Amino acid sequence: MARSLAIPALAALLLLAGCAAPPPAETEGPGASGDAEQSLECAQMVTNSGGLNDRSFNETSWAGMERAEAELGVEANVLVSTTESDLAPNVQAAVETGCGFVLTVGFELAAATAEQAETNPDVQFAIVDEIVEAPNVRSIVFDTAQAAFLAGYAAASVSETGTVATFGGGNQPPVTLFMDGFAAGIDAYNEAKGTEVQLLGWDPETQDGTFTGDFENVANGRSLSEAFIAQGADVILPVAGQVGEGALTASLDAGSAALVIWVDNDGFETLPEQFRGILLTSIMKNTEDAVVTAVGDAADGTISDEPIIGTLENGGVDIAPFHDLDARVSDETKAELEALREQIIAGEIVVESPSSP
Repeated sequence: MARSLAIPALAALLLLAGCAAPPPAETEGPGASGDAEQSLECAQMVTNSGGLNDRSFNETSWAGMERAEAELGVEANVLVSTTESDLAPNVQAAVETGCGFVLTVGFELAAATAEQAETNPDVQFAIVDEIVEAPNVRSIVFDTAQAAFLAGYAAASVSETGTVATFGGGNQPPVTLFMDGFAAGIDAYNEAKGTEVQLLGWDPETQDGTFTGDFENVANGRSLSEAFIAQGADVILPVAGQVGEGALTASLDAGSAALVIWVDNDGFETLPEQFRGILLTSIMKNTEDAVVTAVGDAADGTISDEPIIGTLENGGVDIAPFHDLDARVSDETKAELEALREQIIAGEIVVESPSSP
């Protein structure tokens, strides 16, 4: 099975309903930066081929680098990749600057990161959304399935057609982890309510679904979303970086036919204002705090391979407020979401995926 759930009866679920703030970040989670003596003078970041202003993980990773510069006094620089041919040369160029910390963003940079880490053991590397096993590489990963479970439950609750959809940029673990969690949340809603909300675009059993094949071509996201809307989908989750904007455009052009769930950051804050009326929520990764942690921990010159893992419990993942669509989500559903959150944190609900960190 692609996922396992331990979902109690709805009556028990409602007894646990209540609003609780996430606990403080743990040592291994985002935001756990120590007070090491500063010795790191500069830090380099290399984007994936989506570029810097992708309204996704490149952008939030760079926000973390900028915060590290402001808070820790470490000079931050970025090398922007726009094509796959830029990736390996940019990682090498980052190392050749002589900086003691190099951050790479995304699975596309895994091979180049591993290669440079092996030949530069005195440089502390970190990589976002990918696991690279090396003594001087810290993997910054997020259990987004936990937050996506909540988003899937919310999506099923507001769907009027009984059909929701998702698509990804590529069939890679950081992408499919969102999709597995989303599917599990829909399943939980169906079990709790006796409904049959169906999901288009992803089959967690076969681990296959609908993908654009890239993270840059917004037109691909638009055409896929138009097809989903034509099949009755009224909530769409794109997990494809800036390609996801195609889902928003398709919905607006069809008369706001579908609500959209953004990923990585709060799309209500980062996307153009014209999309706010159709943004249900966002599945967020606290990449910014995780990057600050990684830079801060490197400041004392210690080389580490300890991963930084974001969860609901340590505030590394979450869903955004419903903002302008708050009234679309019933008080009953909001209470159930808080109960589900607490049960996931307590381990009473386990959202599993082959892509779990």
